[in-house]
Amino acid sequence: MDSRVPQVQPWGVAGSKESRERTRLVGPLVTVLACSLGGCADDGGEDSAQASSGIDPGTLTQSTASSDSAPATESDSGTRGDSTTDAPETDSASGNSDGNAIKFDVSAPDGGANCGAGGMMGDETFSYIWIANSSQGTVSKINTQTLVEEGRYIVREDSAGNPSRTSVNLSGDVAVANRAGGVVKIWANVDDCQESNGMPGIQTSSGPDDVLPWGVEECIAWYTPFPQYGTQRPLAWTQGTLNPSTCRYENQKIWTSGRAGLSQPGPADVVLMDGDTGVVEQTVTVASSTGWAGLYGGAVDGEGNFWTVDHDWSAGNSELIRVNMADFTYDSWPTELEVHYGLAVDSEGRAWLCGGGVTSRFDPTTETWTHPADPTPSGSVYGGCMTDANGILWHSRNGDGMMLGIDTETLDIVQSHPLPAYVHGVSIDFDGYVWGVEFSGSNAYRLDPATGQVDTVSGLVGAYTYSDMTGFALSSAGVPSG
Repeated sequence: MDSRVPQVQPWGVAGSKESRERTRLVGPLVTVLACSLGGCADDGGEDSAQASSGIDPGTLTQSTASSDSAPATESDSGTRGDSTTDAPETDSASGNSDGNAIKFDVSAPDGGANCGAGGMMGDETFSYIWIANSSQGTVSKINTQTLVEEGRYIVREDSAGNPSRTSVNLSGDVAVANRAGGVVKIWANVDDCQESNGMPGIQTSSGPDDVLPWGVEECIAWYTPFPQYGTQRPLAWTQGTLNPSTCRYENQKIWTSGRAGLSQPGPADVVLMDGDTGVVEQTVTVASSTGWAGLYGGAVDGEGNFWTVDHDWSAGNSELIRVNMADFTYDSWPTELEVHYGLAVDSEGRAWLCGGGVTSRFDPTTETWTHPADPTPSGSVYGGCMTDANGILWHSRNGDGMMLGIDTETLDIVQSHPLPAYVHGVSIDFDGYVWGVEFSGSNAYRLDPATGQVDTVSGLVGAYTYSDMTGFALSSAGVPSG
């Protein structure tokens, strides 16, 4: 264990990739391998110069839901309508049709217990997207099917952490990193929340207008301060191991990274934390960190390795970095072109760097980069990205707010959908919708790539997230073979 272990504030600490075939216009989805424990840029610098696009929202087919609105109605046809949000389709593998209750089907590995729907999470099935309200010092928990914000939580005691990255594990719980230092874990399932404030019952937020004080909120699992870091951005869960006898995920870890401060070139730490306790288990020092904010994006591949970018603003000075879970060594490769802002890892273990409507793909086996035929970014080099279950990488083009679908084999743009504004962060939910978070704004958008319909969730405060906000990326990456 690393000697530089920060003090952990306890909050009642709890002690092969599967696929789900779903009948849908855009094809099958990869399942989240999830078990409920209770059931079975940025601030300043370049970012401040970015602005929303000039697209007229009135030209879109759009339905808008405020964060405390009622669920959208179901259409009679069973397909996604033009102005309402329909219930999920029938699961062709299980025959389930449960309205707004999503069922995560998990096959039993190695002949163990059946951890499928009903035995895994019972009636407490859910799918959430977690979006940081950076300027408010909170994170919002939004139901991806009803579009209702079901909880909002302070993520640091002083409410001044300036949170940005969120990461969701295969149990559905979230971890949030504060740019000003500190990582918090929040339970997704209220049944997992534990008594810690001395008051009868469980006190927890019910929505955006019900933010409980630090120390009263009981769905905070733990908080680990990192006072030594003046900048702490990347964050990503590892998969852990599914216990087939209990249908619970065990040994889940969290990768994060920090450095002394902004504009202070020098070593950066990559830290591995215990997901149950928040205790730091390993620290890997990356020797040359040139970027003004240190290491930037973060993602995990199928072996639990941590990918990040030593992000410098000048072309040719950035590095793609992989910290290896097996022995805590790291590998690094120089990036090519200026496209090195957003970061994703696909189901083939390839890393993607995105920005300005352009992507670059890195194959760690051959250690080679692949670029599109026209590698010139449009407008700027900013923006996040994520791959879906159909071999499409989604990325928002800064400048015109267009959401682009890029073929992960050819790197050609195969879909293009206008959004009301440029979205800095992109994530995929478990029904195949593509989500975007407006840059430092108040809205998040849910795009149906089959129809182009855009739904809006409003009421966010200085929103900023471009990491794995739903857990889909972690699920689709697969699980370690050893």
